[in-house]
Amino acid sequence: MILGFGEIDRTMVAAVGGKGAHLGELSRIDGVRVPEGFVVTTGAYRRMLAAAEGLDPLLRELAQATGRDRIRALSAEVRRVIEATAVPGDLAGAIADAVGEGAYAVRSSATAEDLPTASFAGQQDSYLNVVGAGAVVRHVSRCWASLFTERAVTYRLRNGFDHRRVLMAVVVQRMVFPEVSGVLFTADPVTGNRHVTTVDASFGLGEALVSGLVNPDVFRVRDGVVVERALAVKQRAVRPSAAGGTEEVAVDPGQRGLPALTDSQAVRLAALGRTIEAHFGKPQDVEWCLDGDGFQVVQSRPITTLFPIPEAAGPGNRVYLSVGHQQMMTDPMKPLGISMWQLTALAPMFSAGGRLFVDATPRLVTPAGRAGLLELAGKSDPLVGDALQTVFDRDFVPLQPDAPAAPPPLGAGSTDPIATDPGIVAELVRRTEDSLAALKRDIATKSGPALFDFLLDAIEEHKRLLTDPLSMRALTAGMGATWWLNDHLLEWLGERNVADTLTLSAPGNITSEMGLALLDVADVIRPYGEVVAFLGTAGDDFLDELPELAGGAEARDAIRSYLDRYGMRCAGEIDITRPRWSEQPSTLVPLILDNVRSFEPGEAARRFEQGRQRAARKEREVLERLRALPDGEEKARETQQMIDRVRTFIGYREFPKYGIVSRYLVYKQALLAEADRLRLPDREDIYFLTFQELSDAVRDQAVDAALIAARKEEFRSYANLSAPRILTSEGEGISGSYRRDDLPAGALAGVPVSAGTAEGRARVVLDMAQADVSPGDILVTAYTDPSWSPLFVAVSGLVTEVGGVMTHGAVIAREYGLPAVVGVENATRLIPDGAHIRVHGTEGYIEILDDQEPATVAG
Repeated sequence: MILGFGEIDRTMVAAVGGKGAHLGELSRIDGVRVPEGFVVTTGAYRRMLAAAEGLDPLLRELAQATGRDRIRALSAEVRRVIEATAVPGDLAGAIADAVGEGAYAVRSSATAEDLPTASFAGQQDSYLNVVGAGAVVRHVSRCWASLFTERAVTYRLRNGFDHRRVLMAVVVQRMVFPEVSGVLFTADPVTGNRHVTTVDASFGLGEALVSGLVNPDVFRVRDGVVVERALAVKQRAVRPSAAGGTEEVAVDPGQRGLPALTDSQAVRLAALGRTIEAHFGKPQDVEWCLDGDGFQVVQSRPITTLFPIPEAAGPGNRVYLSVGHQQMMTDPMKPLGISMWQLTALAPMFSAGGRLFVDATPRLVTPAGRAGLLELAGKSDPLVGDALQTVFDRDFVPLQPDAPAAPPPLGAGSTDPIATDPGIVAELVRRTEDSLAALKRDIATKSGPALFDFLLDAIEEHKRLLTDPLSMRALTAGMGATWWLNDHLLEWLGERNVADTLTLSAPGNITSEMGLALLDVADVIRPYGEVVAFLGTAGDDFLDELPELAGGAEARDAIRSYLDRYGMRCAGEIDITRPRWSEQPSTLVPLILDNVRSFEPGEAARRFEQGRQRAARKEREVLERLRALPDGEEKARETQQMIDRVRTFIGYREFPKYGIVSRYLVYKQALLAEADRLRLPDREDIYFLTFQELSDAVRDQAVDAALIAARKEEFRSYANLSAPRILTSEGEGISGSYRRDDLPAGALAGVPVSAGTAEGRARVVLDMAQADVSPGDILVTAYTDPSWSPLFVAVSGLVTEVGGVMTHGAVIAREYGLPAVVGVENATRLIPDGAHIRVHGTEGYIEILDDQEPATVAG
């Protein structure tokens, strides 16, 4: 029931909790001083649980509780029962024998605490300056009870921890009466830089710092040198009380402005932190004290909020670009999804934190390479461009001036003489569809290890389609013409983003057609009231039940026809493990019903024609204005050529992605068939294996269940991390900024991607399946990939946190004529749901307005 620190190591979390295991391990490190102590183990806690009367029904009820008031009441009752349960006599005697003269700290140490994926910092209670064996025993009981504080219970619920499976040990440790105390982080907790140690220090006990009572002095140390310091005026401190416990006291006026540490002491602390980090193998959050004998360590735990660093692609400093920000899917991906995207991608990709990154370092070693990447990044996402410039300004990657110049970026100043011939797009679509048909035919004959050999060959065909020279030229032509029109017409006519209007209802855009096609599905369903009512309560099997209703067969056929064409799509579709619409058709039901309620028959055709006419009017207006300028006929001739080019090729911009996800569904169905043959508890367990690991499992007909369990836990932890746009090999995440001084007070800056102004009610939507929007609303979300397009028909504007001028959401917003601003940092947190906002799609900013009637939407 009691173990001394010398008997404990890091493997004993189940017996001594996270804090106890770390303290035992810390006491084994040469050069690290830990105040002596012992741990009352989880075995003692189990004995208390067994003796506590009436606790079991309370814990069962707490596990099912919802609502803050109910959780608070149940938690309080559980604590009352635990504190009322007597500590067994032999345990109380053992604690008394282990406690000597002087004061102790009695500290909670739960088994779900100080873990690599969840710190649980501050969730349970600790008590300082506890004097006497009897007081120590009472505070052990209070620590047990603190496992059920409201904050601890809520934290466990949010992080998916079972109350019954989390056990409590208690650390009893000699009290240190420090002159100075604080916290050090062996990686900068703000930037993530692993080469910078941050030291926070204040007078007296660290309780003043962690409770927020004082502002600490902050030292940043790099390579043995203090590179930054910020000194605080320290008015208050926490000191031990003569009667036991602690008390707040005023700091002597003559000391308030003095540094709590010297620079040399901060450097010594940083070196101590590096020793601890090296021992544990990951960045640490370390609590320390300074008394007359020097520094002592009273706690160390992993820093769980740092974004992991990709495995280095080469020597020296590296710079990684987020793939998720380019693909409009910044959520974590499961291992099978990551490995499949790596296999099918055209450039090497590296994973970290459940996300993918491209190593941009090779493009940064020459001036030409930097200029080309900066131009491309700046066009697609100014925040990435600014973050890259930050890296350049630091000389993080040394230049090699004698290296050959890099090629110009895709689409920049494009003068590709590709013919403006719709037949080119038709031919490219035919090639993709023929290849997909061959894939479906051939994969049906493959299973077992032969399937994985076949898939590797199919992936090579997949990449061949993506690198088809004609396809690349068509993509370049569409994007290059867009940029040409915007740049030249701004220069010649002073009008921004004219291409937004000129590309309305451009032919062949598979993604915009997908949104309009769902309006046609609504037209089929609208006349049948019984079907509409049924869909309002439909379950997962609704398609099979529809034919029993009047008009149900027609509705089923319309939905199935839609799924035949678009059923491979879903939110986050670059992750092959995400459920496709054809696998969960019920995802589409709320969108269909919104269309039934909000629109009249024929809306799809009407919208497309309206967009086509607006584009034609804009074309006539632009050409007429150009002809009135000096050299106007030549300007008009060049512009006409580019308008023809953009309308021919910009719709094709969406088709390669459609081809990718079409093939992904075929791959996925074949892999799930193999999962069924493995007879797993859940066929989707294969999502937590890489492609190669799944291949090995199929060959051996054996799956590593422990690996899958560990990967699930790891994946859950990644959901709490936000991927940076740029990540360096030092771990620093750089998001960039807009650096604009032309915005109204309080406005939120972003990238203007679809011209016009819209006012309306903001609907903050994080999950498309839970969207509740009405005509005229403005959609505010983290990101949109093609699967969100059906929702665009019901809104008047778009705001996203991620995106650029040529990302899918921007292209479709322009296609539908929705004013849109993307790349608005933290939009879903800064814009309240239901707020009245104005989207400036031409200038690129959002205003949050006072509550008032929405104005008419301006095109």
